[in-house]
Amino acid sequence: MRVGSFVLGAQFPGQGQGEALHRAVRSAEVAEESGLDSVWLAEHHFVPYGTCPSAVTLAALLLGRTRRIRVGTAVSVLPTAHPVALGEQAALLHLTSGGRFSLGVGRGGPWVDLEVFGSGLAAYEKGFPESLDLLVRWLREASVGADGEHFRFREVPVVPRPSEALTDTEGPEVIVACTSPSSVRLAAERGLPMLLGMHVGDEEKAEMVALWRQHARAAGRSGDEIRAAGHVSAGVCQLADRRTDAVETLVKAMPGWLKQGLDAHVTVDGRPRSMRDPVAYTELLCGLHPVGTPRLCVDRLAATSERTGISRFALLVEGSGDLAATEENVRRLGTEVLPHLC
Repeated sequence: MRVGSFVLGAQFPGQGQGEALHRAVRSAEVAEESGLDSVWLAEHHFVPYGTCPSAVTLAALLLGRTRRIRVGTAVSVLPTAHPVALGEQAALLHLTSGGRFSLGVGRGGPWVDLEVFGSGLAAYEKGFPESLDLLVRWLREASVGADGEHFRFREVPVVPRPSEALTDTEGPEVIVACTSPSSVRLAAERGLPMLLGMHVGDEEKAEMVALWRQHARAAGRSGDEIRAAGHVSAGVCQLADRRTDAVETLVKAMPGWLKQGLDAHVTVDGRPRSMRDPVAYTELLCGLHPVGTPRLCVDRLAATSERTGISRFALLVEGSGDLAATEENVRRLGTEVLPHLC
């Protein structure tokens, strides 16, 4: 089982943005010190829900500060980026880090980001498959041209070419954030593993994995490829000597962050928004994920892996909103939970 942290750079009420980013960087450094497998970095624009606007840039910083741990984006928002530019950055990080970089990509939302970056609503509603295919081609081929609806250019060489890295892989792994049957099918047909969100439980994640396998088989993917797919399950982890104390820590801190962070999202076209109740959502997360004693966390991670077939985890560890508490949470995850997982 491979357990990593999920870092948003969350700005809690009363905190500055620099404080949130400092906590994000420190939590990643402590994750390596504590033996975690990976660090996954979220990307958001114009909202305090997450203060990192470029997951790939923060990944570069952390890859330079670490030596062992894998660093991934969860996710880079593809409709607000040119897939070739993102591919070049991913190739650069893959080569210079010795293959420690993972590129997670997603469709994002219908937010004002699409207006600011000039890609428009069509990039969100219709353009994701074309962007994803161009990105994957850039990471797997020696030269690439495009003649699609959104991207058209003459064939150019891929420089640097990630398949020439000093690793056994043909390039950085690409993971797709999946929240619907259509996105599951999109990932499966291309043989790309999924990142599944922290808002869904084991049963729904197991159904999505089963659907991915079904579509992958139908697309002609080999049995070995299907079995080896490294899907990632996002969740929340808060450790304490008593479960009630862990839950209390999150219920005190997370609703304020969730309310100010989620309320700040603005749609690009004025469409109505349906937002979760922050307290109810926090309580839901506490019920779904490893929140409690180290023994409870071990049991929940093992149960999720058994039920879903997923053995990679990205766990939100900064739910307290406090730097010292976050560092302690990560260290306890490394010393009191990881040794008991297969």
